[in-house]
Amino acid sequence: MIERVVAGARRRVPDSRRYEVIDGRLVVTGLQPPAHQAAVVGLMVQLKQACPPDQLVAVGSLDFRPAPRMSLRPDLLVCRRTDAIGPSPATVAQYVHQILLAVEVLSPPTRVMDVVTKRELYAQYGVPAYWLLDPDTEELTILELTGPHYTCQAVLQAEESTNLTTPFPITLSPATLTR
Repeated sequence: MIERVVAGARRRVPDSRRYEVIDGRLVVTGLQPPAHQAAVVGLMVQLKQACPPDQLVAVGSLDFRPAPRMSLRPDLLVCRRTDAIGPSPATVAQYVHQILLAVEVLSPPTRVMDVVTKRELYAQYGVPAYWLLDPDTEELTILELTGPHYTCQAVLQAEESTNLTTPFPITLSPATLTR
């Protein structure tokens, strides 16, 4: 069912939009500002360089489908390669049921959805790590799942950096991701 709803919407609307299904409702997000896209690319490059071979970094190309009436598309996600699923063995993976990390890059049209709604949903469905990157303020918030909710592990500003171990070892600084 989700496949038909999303595929039908994609045929009617330009591909530059993001399509998600939350509790059976189609949510469409429009074009993001250039700072958003630059931050996504900057983080993607760093994650891909550090990613172990058994994991996959995906940029807006995989849907996270933890339940029948739920399809979320984070700006970036990290999953095990074996968890990526496609419609047949010969095609590229299109969705995943389990992810290790979800990342949302904040922008005015998506801020409330990312900070409130998606944070609750990712926690509800057991995503171990959730990061929020704000390219306007050069701030990276690192959240890790502890029990049913996320706990803030760090809030990095501009040139500050930290060494992370989840989902794999990496050193990050917001300034290098947003400039």
